Amino acid sequence: MSTIVNPPTNAAPNYRVGDERLIRVTPNAARKVSALLARQARPTGVLRVAVVGGGCSGLQYKMDLQDGPANRDILVETGGVRVVVDPKSALYVTGSELDYVEALQDGGFKVKNPNAATSCSCGESFSA
Repeated sequence: MSTIVNPPTNAAPNYRVGDERLIRVTPNAARKVSALLARQARPTGVLRVAVVGGGCSGLQYKMDLQDGPANRDILVETGGVRVVVDPKSALYVTGSELDYVEALQDGGFKVKNPNAATSCSCGESFSA
């Protein structure tokens, strides 16, 4: 009879450290991310940037604040904030810049992605 041993649930995640060649955050975006993390009382939190299927052009960005990196993530410290990207999303966001625009129309986080072959007119999705 074999015994299944579950790994400890409090084990630290296994992640890699990347640099700004993966993704870079502008000063405006860094200020906004820092303010959002402070509001959520996550002083060591991270911004997760992911690429998921959907939107007009087939792919779209998903961003979320989290407590820290997960297994297999790539962690990038840029602009004074920590950004994590999963390996699959890294294929699509490499070389991207994350900016934040404060405006009534078309405001919010904007990704400038050199890998995007096309993007939709609303700017919320892309294809690679």
